[in-house]
Amino acid sequence: MAAGKSSAEGVKPVADNRKAFHDYFILEKYEAGLVLTGTEIKSARTGKVQLRDSFAEVEGGEAWLKNAHFSPYSHGNIWNHEPTKKRKLLLHKSEIEKLFGKVREKGLTLIPLRLYLKNGRLKCEIGVCKGKKLHDKREAIQARDQDMEARKAMRQRNAGYRED
Repeated sequence: MAAGKSSAEGVKPVADNRKAFHDYFILEKYEAGLVLTGTEIKSARTGKVQLRDSFAEVEGGEAWLKNAHFSPYSHGNIWNHEPTKKRKLLLHKSEIEKLFGKVREKGLTLIPLRLYLKNGRLKCEIGVCKGKKLHDKREAIQARDQDMEARKAMRQRNAGYRED
């Protein structure tokens, strides 16, 4: 199921992967559940999750989230979880097969874009991504700078026409 509706009620952001939007073109987005232990979900509810260098992979007909850092739960005991272990993503079989087909294509990878709580359950938004080249990143930075300058000019122009 392609995740396009994120403005639903009961959605609380937990972690974003801003670096993914800078380093990759996002071609498609999917919503997946996660298989977690008790201390992992408690850590996620407190927002102690990082997605910076994480990625997703399809192995043996199952999707896995790798290298995502779930900090150990502060009130956990000797059975606290390992921070960067691989975690199973819950997707339909047809979605996994579709993702596996896309990943086999040259230059495409699965990157977790964000984690959020939806109706009490932790969800992961996965993007099918293609890496940006250095010149693409420069163009994005240049476009962002031009947009900021245009907004600043409009604010200054509108500030001069105020009638108080």
